[in-house]
This record gives sequence, C-alpha cells and structure tokens, in this order.
Amino acid sequence: MTSDRRSIAEAAAEAVAGKSEAELRAVNAVVGFDGFVDSIIRVVDQRHSMKPEDFRPVSTITGFADRCAAAAGKSTNIELHVVEQRFGGNGPLLAAAMGSLGASVTYIGAVGATEDPTLLSPTYQPMADRCAKVYPIAPAAQTDALEFEDGKLMLGKTASVQAVSWRLITDVIGLDAVRQIYNDATTIGIVNWVMLQGVEGIWRGLIDDVLPGLRKDKKRGMFIDLCDPAKRTDEDVRRAAGYLTELSGFVPVTLGLNQAEAERIGRVLGVDIYEGPGNQSLGSAMEHAASTIRAKLGLACCVVHPREGAAAADAQSTAWFEGPFTSKPKISTGAGDHFNGGFAMAQNLGLDLAQCLAVGCAVSGAYVRDAKSPSRDRLAEFLRDLPRSQARE
Repeated sequence: MTSDRRSIAEAAAEAVAGKSEAELRAVNAVVGFDGFVDSIIRVVDQRHSMKPEDFRPVSTITGFADRCAAAAGKSTNIELHVVEQRFGGNGPLLAAAMGSLGASVTYIGAVGATEDPTLLSPTYQPMADRCAKVYPIAPAAQTDALEFEDGKLMLGKTASVQAVSWRLITDVIGLDAVRQIYNDATTIGIVNWVMLQGVEGIWRGLIDDVLPGLRKDKKRGMFIDLCDPAKRTDEDVRRAAGYLTELSGFVPVTLGLNQAEAERIGRVLGVDIYEGPGNQSLGSAMEHAASTIRAKLGLACCVVHPREGAAAADAQSTAWFEGPFTSKPKISTGAGDHFNGGFAMAQNLGLDLAQCLAVGCAVSGAYVRDAKSPSRDRLAEFLRDLPRSQARE
C-alpha cells in the first residue's frame, strides 16, 4: 500500500471514528426494493466421508464449468452442500451494511412472509434489527449462491419479486406516507433494476409523485446499482440510462458499477471507457471509465469497482483506491452491496471522494472476512489495519 493510500485509509478511519452516534443516525437512508433468501452453497468435488461437511469443494468456477461441460451428451450428479441460509437481496444487504454502521435505515421491499407478504419474514429479522423501519410488501424470492474461490454464481428464482411495483408500494404504505418517508431521507438507495420489472415504474412514480415535492433545504442523494445488466437488452439498458439522467434532474445521482457492468454500459452508450494509453494502470483506466460514464449520463457521481479496488468520478475530481483483496473470503455473496453501503454512508458523512472509496472497500473487505456486516468500530479498525493486512494477504 503506498503512503498516499495509507494516508487516505487513516484519514477515513479517523473521520468515521470521530462521528458521534447522533451524526451517524442523522444519515437517513430509504432503500428498496428486492428481497431474496440466500442459500450459501459449496459444490462438492470429492467426499472424504459421508459426514455432511467432510468433503473437498470445487474451488473455482472454471473447475465447475469443466465438470458441467464434461456431462454434455451424458449425465452427471453434482452435490450441493448448503452452508447456511441467510437474508439476501441487493437492497437488504445494502440496508444492513448502512444500519450496522449506525445509519437510520428504512427498508421497503420483498421481505415479507409467504403466508402474509405484509408481515416480515423471520429470515429478515436480523436485517430489521439494524433498521429503523421495515415495510414488507411482497414475499422474498430465493437465490442459490454457489461460492468459489474466484467468484460466485447467483442462481435466482425471481417470481415473487416481480410483484413489487409503484402501485403496490402506495397501496400498502399510502402515497402520503411514502412522500413523508422520502422527504425525510438523506440517501435514497434503489438497486436491482435487472431482476425487478417494477423498478422503472417506481422511478416513474418517484419522478411524477414524490421528487418534485421534496423540501429543497435538505441535502440528499440517490445511490443506484443496476446489478449486472448482462441479461437485459441494449434497449433496456438505454431506457434505464435515460431514467438515471431524468432522476438526476431532481436529486444528485450516484451510479455504482462493477467492471463488467461499466464495460456493458459503455458499449450501450457508445463511449470508450478505456480510451487512453494502452499501458495505463488499472486505477487510471477505472477512473477514466467512471468519469466518462458520469459525464455521458449527466450524473453527480459514478463508481466503478473491480475486484482489485474502486474508482470514482464526480464533477470536480476522480480517485482510485486499491482494495484489500483476500483470496479466501468467508463469504462473497453481498460484497458489492456492502461496498455500496459503505460508499453511500461515507458520502452522507461528507468524506471526500478518495475516502468514500476507502470506506466502501473496507466495509466490503471486513464483511467478506468476518461473514457479517461491520460496525463503525470494526470499520475504523479495518481501515487502520489496511497497511498491514494488505501486505499479509
């Protein structure tokens, strides 16, 4: 870790540690709208015995793909070992990350029980414990998360979350109450456009019925993560991009992307996110990507986070922060959502762009090592330890 990165991490640690609980609670986040119960799964490669956990797992996605390919024209049996079930979904994990750091979080989404979608699913009680208020409006969907050392495969069963819509939200909560919720917010988090057909209708409802009436004397921002648009058409992506620009006319919008998502957005928008010298560093390339996409869409900020770190661009500057990569995470499902939660929290607390990246990387880094969302104290500790942990891992 360079001295510059060290100083950024240390400054971010002191900025976070120096905030009072009241200042943390003043971060008022409204997040939505998905919800998935995640089964965290290891794929069995070779069993040592028939004891449930006594096996060698398939360690890489490539190894898993090779096993599947070898079965073409034949058949095979693949054993999936469920390590645990936990609450998931991009929105709930982002909300949990911010709540664990001390923010006041309101969650609206598909976190309801099967028998009564307006009652909280018991699986989501740990999330609800970190939130100020939770509004279940539809049953949670299901995801099988196959985890490997080099990544994960998320196998989503999305039928129940397709019920989430602007009309459902206003029917369950009431339009006046929705307006008050957003009027009080300092951060509006909207994620998983890819899997939820109702997100565009929610954007339209906010544009038509909520955002124009927000009090103008309150500082707020919106964080949006489209969440892997690989399966959506170019026309879908262009339409979503148009909504982002329209939303930014009412509230400053930050768009969060991973590297593959940035490449797809760039292609659809017709911009070369890697324009520049062919020998540029990854950090410089990601800063250029963030800057190019931000300018093209007219957004307040764009963040691009590959596995090695994260870059961001706003109207004044760009920044890159090298992340604390580990080759042996305890969990990887939710790492990106925790990055988003940390970055959005740091934005709210007024940290500068590089420090926001450091906080995002550290929240994600602590989460994958601990398999739980970090507290503010754990975050500050992790940031202070980055110079040492980077060398070890």
